[in-house]
Amino acid sequence: MPHPPGGRDLRSEDDLVDAVLDLLRGEAPPRRAVAKLDEGAGGLANTTIDLSDLVEGPTSAVPPDREAVRERVRSMAFEVDWMDYPMFLAALEREGGVVEAWLDGVEVASPSVQLRISPLGDVQILSTHDQMLGGPSGQSFLGARFPARAAYGATIVDLARRVGNRLAREGVLGRFAIDFVVARDPRSDRWTAWAIEINLRKGGTTTPYLTLQYLTDGRFDADEGVFRTARGDPKAYVSGDHLGSPALRALSADDLFDVVSRHRLHFDHARQTGVVLHMMSAVGTYGDFGVTAIGDDLSEAQALYDRLLEAVEAEALRR
Repeated sequence: MPHPPGGRDLRSEDDLVDAVLDLLRGEAPPRRAVAKLDEGAGGLANTTIDLSDLVEGPTSAVPPDREAVRERVRSMAFEVDWMDYPMFLAALEREGGVVEAWLDGVEVASPSVQLRISPLGDVQILSTHDQMLGGPSGQSFLGARFPARAAYGATIVDLARRVGNRLAREGVLGRFAIDFVVARDPRSDRWTAWAIEINLRKGGTTTPYLTLQYLTDGRFDADEGVFRTARGDPKAYVSGDHLGSPALRALSADDLFDVVSRHRLHFDHARQTGVVLHMMSAVGTYGDFGVTAIGDDLSEAQALYDRLLEAVEAEALRR
């Protein structure tokens, strides 16, 4: 299974330093490394370790110095402001983690594949998504576009099915997702995929997919890379868990429904397109809410998503 180089089963600062040193001694030392906790969710516990000055310039020809690497590890950058280095080390000791090379490219994306293993051991491909990421280094999950791009959809489905078959042999049951990083080679226009995570749980893409499935009684054809309703119509969506800003705390859940209704953005059961809200109770406290914008294709879904955001923000400004 293609995956980024790195080290696993890390439990201490020395383990982190050793793993980074191994990366720097490899054939293609990375400019950055990523440290992750084994139990991290949504990329919130991920950190970035800057190694650029150790692999570029006149000092790059010198074998990496252990204490220099330790300094880079101790100055790792966090995705959330409530995490600091002592907290990260305590969590690392408690649950373990990994270090892996940061994968760069001219064009890079982070798709995922959602699967289910039935009680009979059957591996089912449920969906593919292109993840929408944010945060200081772009590792925090914000939402997703469904389905993933056709340019690499078949590749990640094939790799995910291989992982699913292995997990089925290990006795895993239920829903899970596999995250990938894909990069395009501009010379050949081909995409290369690396597996980076397995999330043994329902995740951020579960709610929007089930919303679409329940509203249309459809299913995803993994070989074709297309979702079709019971009537045979293709559908796509753009979903988000964190739409908003502090200004939206002036609104209530009822206000959100009112905006959707006045702008005729609600889900139309005849056309089977429109927006469906979730996490509405968070808007008055945190200025956040969630939405699944369903269209006949991704461009229509994105237009609905953007229109909703614009309308909600305009409503908040009038308060």
